[in-house]
Amino acid sequence: MKSVSVIIPAYNEAPHIAATLRAVRSHVPCDELIVVDDGSRDGTAEHAAVWADRLIRLDANRGKGFALQTGWRQANGAIILLLDGDLRESAAHAARLLAPVAADECDMAIAILPGPARRAGFGLAKGLARRGIQWMTGFMPSAPLSGQRAVKREVLAAAGQLDHGFGIEVGLTIDALRAGFRVMEVAVPFSHRETGNDWYGCLHRGREFFAIGRALGQKWKERETSRWG
Repeated sequence: MKSVSVIIPAYNEAPHIAATLRAVRSHVPCDELIVVDDGSRDGTAEHAAVWADRLIRLDANRGKGFALQTGWRQANGAIILLLDGDLRESAAHAARLLAPVAADECDMAIAILPGPARRAGFGLAKGLARRGIQWMTGFMPSAPLSGQRAVKREVLAAAGQLDHGFGIEVGLTIDALRAGFRVMEVAVPFSHRETGNDWYGCLHRGREFFAIGRALGQKWKERETSRWG
């Protein structure tokens, strides 16, 4: 199998990161395990250092997209497995996500997670992401915001500038499809921390909605520039 680099961006994930990394180490084919600490202030880096082959520490919180881009550019693997830091023991299932890319059945595999235990929000961010991707590529995703992905290195190399925040998944999907790469969605029983209907959850979803809109606007601009340039 082609070499695999696992990239995990982490911001204040001290309660979860060790369990996530331990599960990856025990159950997922991995030639290189990289954690990008995105300016955490809670000891995330110290927990990650025990398990990671490489720990990249950013001097400030730059956003998920920036952390991922920093990580994959310093990785050596032909396949890049992108995972969140709060998957805990469920990270062991990442081998299912990796399998179709390793078998050359697709160029990017996106995990479809089980439904949330309780509904939060109105689905506006997910709906915007899904319709935006369909409008720009013709592909209607089931999991447009899933950050759990196995990606061939050439897909990331061909992608445009990745959004530094929560718009990264939308932008990456659009870039991959526009470039003619094969995208597949795979059901994987991952579990992670869910946002609720409290103030923090509403703020998070608001930021996510704004970031998705920004990413879609950027991809539309790139399309128009390419068309008329």
